[in-house]
Amino acid sequence: MWTTIKRVLTGGAKNFIRSGAVSFATVLIMTVTLTIVGSLIFLSAILSNTLASLQDKVDVNVYFVTNAEEADILNIQDRLEALPEVQSVTYTSKDERLAQFRARYEDDQLTLQALDELGTNPLGAALAVKAVNPSQYGGIVEFLSNDPSLLPADGPIIDSINYFQNKAVIDRLTGAINATEKAGLAIVILFALASTIIALATVRLAIYTARDEIAVMRLVGANNAYIRGPFIVAGVISGLIAAIIALVIFYPVTWYAGQSLSTWLGGFNLFTYYLSNFAMIFSILAGTGVLVGALASWLAVRRYLRV
Repeated sequence: MWTTIKRVLTGGAKNFIRSGAVSFATVLIMTVTLTIVGSLIFLSAILSNTLASLQDKVDVNVYFVTNAEEADILNIQDRLEALPEVQSVTYTSKDERLAQFRARYEDDQLTLQALDELGTNPLGAALAVKAVNPSQYGGIVEFLSNDPSLLPADGPIIDSINYFQNKAVIDRLTGAINATEKAGLAIVILFALASTIIALATVRLAIYTARDEIAVMRLVGANNAYIRGPFIVAGVISGLIAAIIALVIFYPVTWYAGQSLSTWLGGFNLFTYYLSNFAMIFSILAGTGVLVGALASWLAVRRYLRV
């Protein structure tokens, strides 16, 4: 058994070297495919970082009437923080909101003068609610609107909730997340299939090139595994070499992109991501290369190599 395995591995390496142009074409095609797969990994990381930044900026603000008691507002804050859908709740008092309003309109003397003429603070306290997932804001708003336990004895204290103003942004963000995940998966599957089909054609050419050698092995009684095995091994070698080449290509590309685009990407550095996730990226590219090479070779030898 070990002798057969050793001979198959040796034969696969020899076939890969002897095939020359065919092996080069296979490696080239797989390199292009794995480069696309790697690019999708980096694109997914960029989109995830961008979407995370957007998620961090999207929230729902709950505004309270001016005469609401702070104890009642803090009670609602505690109830919200107990919900599993809620990531955080930030309380802003009436005085803090007034100070923020003055700072925002510090150059608008007419607005500040009108505010001073009121003589009182027209703004109520507020709670800024961040959900774990943007799609969960609807449930949080429903909880705030319909749960009777949130109502103090003297009546409702919630003046308004800006969920409906932010709903369009939240819906677009949720749709972008879902569409990105589906599109990325579809593109990976598409290029993996294309690479498998093309690699299958190159293995067929390799079988045709080695037809005389295969005929001799049949005559001397070589078993099926001994004849077919080297072609599968050669496909695996092609996948591994293509993965290594793709990783080498990504090193300078991500370094340049990291230097040039980090400011545009909100501080996200592709080169840092590449280095910190090298093991994961290598595993994905090498695994994909080996899988595609082995699968294409296996399909080719079953279809075109009758032994």
